[in-house]
Amino acid sequence: MSRASNTKYDKKIFEYRRVISKSGLFIPLHAAVSEIIMSQLPNIEPISILDAGCGEGTHLNNIKIEINQKKLNSLLAVGIDISKEGISFAAAEYSNAIWCVADLANCPFASQQFNYILNILSPANYSEFQRLITDDGLVIKIVPEQDYLKELREIFYEGLDKQVYSNSLIISHFNEHFKLLDVESIRYQVNLSAPLIEPLLGMTPLSWGTSKERLEKILHMNLKQVTMDFKILIGKKLTT
Repeated sequence: MSRASNTKYDKKIFEYRRVISKSGLFIPLHAAVSEIIMSQLPNIEPISILDAGCGEGTHLNNIKIEINQKKLNSLLAVGIDISKEGISFAAAEYSNAIWCVADLANCPFASQQFNYILNILSPANYSEFQRLITDDGLVIKIVPEQDYLKELREIFYEGLDKQVYSNSLIISHFNEHFKLLDVESIRYQVNLSAPLIEPLLGMTPLSWGTSKERLEKILHMNLKQVTMDFKILIGKKLTT
């Protein structure tokens, strides 16, 4: 049986993530993922998309809307997350998808149910992904790149011997389980209004465990822009 994850921090984190997602910081990323899916779509056949680790649902919702505006395919969108709070947010806000509290290691779906599996800035379970994806389906995993939120990281890690972030192990692990068809990079800067700084700090694990002094420094530094930097891994089942 899957176990819902509940901590006293969950609700606030998802509130922050909702604010940030609705502010438009992820729009170019959502557009890029939507384009990848649409480039592979059959003409009018129905398709199904699973967002594994969907959080509060905005990523999947925006990607679904983007596809529906440009394609006629009937699209079933399903989002799962271990957090009951995240799924509650998603279900209350977005009625155009199915939302489930579920463990990535034990998904409550039959095999080969999904044409596309999204895994956006979230842990993965590749054995389950292999079971759930159709033989000709795509797994699309988004991971942060070196410059993701670099303006914040420069302050969080100021004076610390922090190693340069590398995705090489993540890509290697992905490549062990799926045939890597393509890797896309997307990097852009977005304007940041003052009310968004606190939610941005609160939603990212970068800030967890950071001293109050460093958080206060960022809150009062009048940060105007932030860098978004991602790598998109696109894979399909390995043929035996």
